[in-house]
Amino acid sequence: MAKTKTPLKGRVQADHQAQDGDGRVRAVIDAVRPCVDGGRFAVKRVEDEIVTVEADCFTDGHDALRVLLRWRAADATQASAWHDVEMTHDVNDRWLGSFVAGPPGRYVYTVVAWVDRFLSWHHELERRTDPEDITLAARIGAGLARDAMARAQREDRDALADWANRLEEDAKRCKGEPQAQALKALALDEDFANLVMRYPDRSLETRWPGELPLVVDRLRARYSTWYELFPRSTSPDPGRHGTLKDCVARLPYVAELGFDVLYLPPIHPIGREKRKGKNNALVATAEDVGSPWAIGAIEGGHKAVHPALGTLDDFRALVREAEALGIEIALDIAYQCAPDHPYVKAHPTWFRWRPDGSVQYAENPPKKYQDIYPFDFESEDWRALWDELKSVFEFWVDQGVKIFRVDNPHTKAFPFWEWAIGELKQAHPELIFLAEAFTRPKVMHRLAKLGYTQSYTYFAWRNTKQELTEYFTELSQEPGREYFRPNVWPNTPDILTEALQFGGRPIFMQRLVLAATLAASYGIYGPAYELLEAAPRDPGSEEYLHSEKYEVRHWDLDRHDSLRAYIGRVNRIRRDNPALHADWSLRFFATDNEQLICYGKSTDDGANQIVCVVNLDPHNTHSGWVDLDLAALGVEPGMPYQMHDLITGARFLWQGARNFVQLDPQRSPAHIFRVHRRVHREQDFDYFL
Repeated sequence: MAKTKTPLKGRVQADHQAQDGDGRVRAVIDAVRPCVDGGRFAVKRVEDEIVTVEADCFTDGHDALRVLLRWRAADATQASAWHDVEMTHDVNDRWLGSFVAGPPGRYVYTVVAWVDRFLSWHHELERRTDPEDITLAARIGAGLARDAMARAQREDRDALADWANRLEEDAKRCKGEPQAQALKALALDEDFANLVMRYPDRSLETRWPGELPLVVDRLRARYSTWYELFPRSTSPDPGRHGTLKDCVARLPYVAELGFDVLYLPPIHPIGREKRKGKNNALVATAEDVGSPWAIGAIEGGHKAVHPALGTLDDFRALVREAEALGIEIALDIAYQCAPDHPYVKAHPTWFRWRPDGSVQYAENPPKKYQDIYPFDFESEDWRALWDELKSVFEFWVDQGVKIFRVDNPHTKAFPFWEWAIGELKQAHPELIFLAEAFTRPKVMHRLAKLGYTQSYTYFAWRNTKQELTEYFTELSQEPGREYFRPNVWPNTPDILTEALQFGGRPIFMQRLVLAATLAASYGIYGPAYELLEAAPRDPGSEEYLHSEKYEVRHWDLDRHDSLRAYIGRVNRIRRDNPALHADWSLRFFATDNEQLICYGKSTDDGANQIVCVVNLDPHNTHSGWVDLDLAALGVEPGMPYQMHDLITGARFLWQGARNFVQLDPQRSPAHIFRVHRRVHREQDFDYFL
């Protein structure tokens, strides 16, 4: 009876709660999960995703509980807005319930429980064998049916009265074992039980104190494939500054590579005062274009387009053309100013001035950004500063932007982000915010809790099997997964890791496969990535030589050694295999070689199973044995199964959990297998699913 699915009607509404201190309230709700910091912050899901909630609920003695999961839109405060889901008992007083997440927006959920007199009676009667006990129990059941009549809707009252009368009359006539068993069968009738349970007495229910918040995003918040480029380097003509129209011409290339988000660094006017030169030189020449992150000049600030790139109309055209190809434009928001940004003169109190009359420029030791002024979030004029910064987002939303990558959010006030993102997503729940914060773990997690949709990770610096296994197990299995969505990048304009500098073409292939399959959201900075850009500015530095941050580059996209085709294939594999569209199913499998890492992902229904094996050594061929969890893959013990390498097209027939692999990094450092289970055999042919 505990798992009976019965719609509730005519119930005591949520605002009718047992008074505090009423000793008759006996149900205990010990914990509700998921719950982030006691409900201070929201759990995150995407539209149409199943939200599973578990609660630890029990009572004294042997009476039966009923437990409800309740959820509604956060702004729908009327009692009728609640949706109720009957929770089912699992093990050890744990109860489970679930619902399908609605459209993007904010929701709340909670749990209520009560000792149910009818269900307790029903469970007790199931154990009764003595005719006298059964007869007495039937009369009690009749009384419970009449109690339910007072709560029932009109069309059900007559049916409840009929059941009550039949139980009483049959109880009066009951004599001996056969009649008692017939009476018991009548009392335990499933239709009768379902009818009574539709109208429970919840006057003594226990409620979880408070409503837990849930943020629902669109699917791209969980699964996205990003490509970063500098618009000024998109010109097909060497030596010419690229434009937004050149970006439009580049869109088919980005689509061919299989990316669905095109991320642009800041496109605003660039300051002239203290402008940086090539390779971060402190003194610029007249020809130097400066860093796009040194925002603001006489032509405007955060709401303007650099004249060399084009106009706002050109930007809107880029957004439209990208959308036609299934690509969204993500725009960088960097809250900082060049010394000649209009804000500096118009709002001097928004900056921190030093005793010598200068403004403290930005620093991230050992890096110094003499061309950038940070905002002072302790300004006396902080409210006006907050309003203006939020209006920057609103301006670009009006131009069609729905995705923002935010530069260094950990250097801005946390209360600002919670307010600004909350306000923006209240008006535009489809917005996505990516936090570019390579900082301490707790700070990164706090930003995610405050509202950031996705977060950069430490993936770039995780190289060994142990490092990768531990880190991605943390991201996919530990409690932070409820709110921290990773977006992994093997490179950025600021990050050229030592591995990429010395690993050659194989390391670029290896890191691409790892990023694209370990995480549902990943990105690359191109064309530097597909063209294997690996020269550092200085030995031991992660800065690129001839970095695009400080100069216009011309890229030969048709170079013979480009990874263009390889990247396109990997991204098509991602697109065509829904197992790779989420993170939580990730599991690692054992290998006997530390240079081989093996892991898998699957859809909830098990229909799509992906297994990856990657050689982590870019210089040498490695072989070894992998041990798969056949039960997790849905493969019957002793049955053969086919491993289809989606990169090369090769197919291998495996049997048993332990199988041999060998990977030459010069050819392909990775297998991305789709598992096909054998479903039947005809003569000499195997058929695989």
